[in-house]
Amino acid sequence: MKKKSFTMLLTALLTFSAMLSGCGNSNNEAAADPTTAPATGENTTKAAETEAPSEKPTEIKIMLPLNTTETPPDTIKAEVEKLTNTKLTYQFFPADTYEEKLNSSFATGSLPQVTYLKNQTTFIQMKEAIKDGQFWEIGPLLSEFPNLNKLKPEILNNTKVDGKLYSLYIGRPLARQGIIYRKDWADKLGLQPPANTDELLAMAKAFTEQDPDGNGKKDTTGIVDRNELTYGAFKTVSSWFGTPNTWGEVDGKLAPEFTFQQYTDTMDFFKKIREGGYMNQDFAATSKTDAVNMFTSGKAGLYIGGSMQDIDTLNKDLIKNFPDAVLDTHSMVADKDGKFAQWMIPGYNNVVLFPKTSVKDEAELKKILTFFDKMMTPEVANLMYWGIEGTHYTVEDGKAKPTDDKELIEREVKGYKDSVIGEAETNGMYLSLNVLPGRIHAEELVLENVKVGVPDPTAALDSTTYTEKGVELQQIITDATYKYIYGQIDKAGFDKEVETWKSRGGAQIIEEYNAVYKK
Repeated sequence: MKKKSFTMLLTALLTFSAMLSGCGNSNNEAAADPTTAPATGENTTKAAETEAPSEKPTEIKIMLPLNTTETPPDTIKAEVEKLTNTKLTYQFFPADTYEEKLNSSFATGSLPQVTYLKNQTTFIQMKEAIKDGQFWEIGPLLSEFPNLNKLKPEILNNTKVDGKLYSLYIGRPLARQGIIYRKDWADKLGLQPPANTDELLAMAKAFTEQDPDGNGKKDTTGIVDRNELTYGAFKTVSSWFGTPNTWGEVDGKLAPEFTFQQYTDTMDFFKKIREGGYMNQDFAATSKTDAVNMFTSGKAGLYIGGSMQDIDTLNKDLIKNFPDAVLDTHSMVADKDGKFAQWMIPGYNNVVLFPKTSVKDEAELKKILTFFDKMMTPEVANLMYWGIEGTHYTVEDGKAKPTDDKELIEREVKGYKDSVIGEAETNGMYLSLNVLPGRIHAEELVLENVKVGVPDPTAALDSTTYTEKGVELQQIITDATYKYIYGQIDKAGFDKEVETWKSRGGAQIIEEYNAVYKK
């Protein structure tokens, strides 16, 4: 893909959509390495006399999105540099405008040696540039790096482009989404966690109309949502209605999710909730930050989608305002036939690429991969994910227990945490020692979600037209979905937009995916 066309595609994404993101888990305590114990006495002198000069630190520039309000200090970076023999320059840019920076850096050929994308959407958009030979292929080199070689093959396969591997992935649980809700409100109103979509609507209505906060005012709402169909509430609720995950099968052939009746049922659900006043009316124009603030300021009782593991952060901010508030999580919501389903991601939420404009040759690439190989040791992974033991966390029962100073962790660790390659099973990070009942419940639900998980059948497939036009075309459906929910178009109007999607390239995407499906 040429830089100009990529710029146009990313500009389309900037104008119309944003996808978020989130957080993962960790695993396993690092074992001490006896070979690192210092020599003593005579052996120390001999070692000093025979030891080769230390290798010069590898200088690496890294660009990545920042999901906090402040750029982190060098506290963690300095320790990582010591452990990996590197000199690191991190270029943090706010996540909300990251695509714009990615766009301009790509267009000017100024991407650094290590370039993190933002999410799966920006990765899809980058595929044309990858095919155009502008990034290094790393697949044939992974066998030279014992830790990188532990990355899960099934997830690596989901990130391949034309059967070749160019990226490392940031792993995430397959199905973390669900509901974070005000349990204290539900208890006061005598409500149980919603067993089906009808009960979900009833809870949203009750949280709006029955004064759950007891202040005698009608100033609360049920669901707070944001301008994101995938990681907001819509896709999660849609899976509860039985909608396929992005693509589904009809008579042995793939068809996009928005052509299924269940997708329409989901639009009807949100249309009814919005018209009833049971959610924020301007959700299509509400940012994630504003949605979170609305929830933690006590104005809404249901936060759906994203990650149930966000309950820790939401709880921290909520109890500052309402010390007696209680949050819990829930995800087992059945459709009208009593069936459960959860959509699943392809096992990653972001990837990192290595531009040829900044990585000059394979020797330099291998030095950079050596850094990532060291990142996938428990010592480095725990440092970057959890911080400094004794300062940011302690270890109890072989698990990491974050300090009570959440602001310190947010300020000093979060920026680096979001860049850790792999996942618990592959890099040896500690699991989290969870103490908040709702978070403990969330971890249990994540495991249950996978049991009824629905994968995207196109995750490992490739469509040239989708790579070139997919995000642009998806905006047609996104806009039509919002218009339907807002009552600006009816079903006939929505179907007309689907036909527009097909005529502008969607039909070709369907044809291309089916050409490689089940091969």
